[in-house]
Amino acid sequence: MNVKTAATPRHTYGELVLNSLLRGRGTAFISADDAETTYEEAAALFGRLRAALRSVGVTHRTGFGMLSANRPDAWLAQWAGVANGARYTPLHPFGSFDDHVFIIDDSEISVLIVDTEDHRERGQQLAAARPGLRVVTLGEAGFGANLLSLAADAEPDLTVDRAVSDTDTAMIIYTGGTTGKPKGVVLPHRSIVANHLLQQADWPWPIEPRFLVSAPMSHATGWFPLGALWHGGTVVMQRRFDITSFVETVKKHRVNMTFAVPSMIYTILDSPATAEADLSSLELIVYGGAPMTVPRLTQGLARFGKVFLQLYGQSEMPNVVTTLLPREHDPARPDRLASCGRPSTGIELRLLNDQDQEVAPGEVGEICVRGPLVMDGYWKRPEETAATLRGGWLRSGDLGMRDQDGFVTLVSRSKDMIITGGFNVYPAEVEAPLLTHPDVVAAAVVGLPDDQWGEAVTAFVVLREGASATPTDLKNLVKERKGGIYAPKAVHFIDAVPLTDLGKPDKKALRSRFGAGVPAASVL
Repeated sequence: MNVKTAATPRHTYGELVLNSLLRGRGTAFISADDAETTYEEAAALFGRLRAALRSVGVTHRTGFGMLSANRPDAWLAQWAGVANGARYTPLHPFGSFDDHVFIIDDSEISVLIVDTEDHRERGQQLAAARPGLRVVTLGEAGFGANLLSLAADAEPDLTVDRAVSDTDTAMIIYTGGTTGKPKGVVLPHRSIVANHLLQQADWPWPIEPRFLVSAPMSHATGWFPLGALWHGGTVVMQRRFDITSFVETVKKHRVNMTFAVPSMIYTILDSPATAEADLSSLELIVYGGAPMTVPRLTQGLARFGKVFLQLYGQSEMPNVVTTLLPREHDPARPDRLASCGRPSTGIELRLLNDQDQEVAPGEVGEICVRGPLVMDGYWKRPEETAATLRGGWLRSGDLGMRDQDGFVTLVSRSKDMIITGGFNVYPAEVEAPLLTHPDVVAAAVVGLPDDQWGEAVTAFVVLREGASATPTDLKNLVKERKGGIYAPKAVHFIDAVPLTDLGKPDKKALRSRFGAGVPAASVL
């Protein structure tokens, strides 16, 4: 194996990966079927995947995507493409066909990697819909080239590509949009390196991390396994979250660290499978993606102790903007538990009012951030980029307040985004398919508090006279068009959508009126 070390660090994502894989010893990955991959094997596969991906066109400044469940070779393929200087875009594993096609077209993906164990049918559909798209598969599939076979015959490339700069785009991650269409967040290598360095600076990592991945790698959990490898640890992978498998995996592999969105933690706390389970090995539970209620967090502290670490961020400034450390999780301070912590090391954060003036402690302002973590902008959306990065600060759209000790508490989201089970859903993305139904006159979608999901996507619908559409019909329509996470948990039929003085749907009134109960005319 030909190994070349870096002479001068360029602070790229590929360099971080290569450094972590080459200096580790022992087991790097344990897959869902308990197959183990050593650091040496992982480094070799990473190097061969780089060569294989280069042979199919994943090179400097080209776009490639992936549709996959959690699996080690998928992770290594993602890292390999970015190390080649290409820009990576994940496809949501629960996303709709239409959204997948839009993202492929908008981000100019030329090569798509498909996990055919979980996504064979969707991969075939995308290949047929976009003949110019080169589809490669993780295993034999009957369509597309088998990337793993291509890699098996390749010479490992374990060099640092000096033509790749920290200013080059490493990822384009799609987030919901107020127009109903997702928009691409452009993250340079600089942002990703900053994310990983902030993790190292602030987190109390276990001495030998054994990190369990169960949330989708396409979302927040994808940012953390590299840190575990950096410490010479092991990444244990579930293809998807399942509470029984979670409990068994923690016990069997003595998992000491994981990431979970609040709805997953609620399941862990409530499931009979965990009542008598030995989960004592857990030293650090990182959570984020949505607020966690104080009562449930208090319950978690009573069950596991001070092992929780909260993160706040957005795709535009990925997930380590503020940190509430384990030692700061004090059950005697519910106000502290309700916060999302203090700015991470090196993060500049201000709360600004409408006149761009910083507000005093205890006053509400928009959370604004600047620093190396912040995105370059939105892909092919210069006007939205200029508005969001106005004055050199990333305007989050989130409203918060800061106390005298610097702890930030989120108050509301000015953009009406719904966070359900750790996923972001914009109301327009749900309203658009609802309004295509011939029986629907009007629709307004809000998030209402929910013990399991954090917020439940809730639709208020006005039907035409004599209509026969049922709540199930409308839920299925949204699920078919957009995917399961967008489907309303409840559909309420109302006589009219309340309007503001400007004639816009008054969603604040809907949340205020119905947030504590179901309207009499509603149907679940």
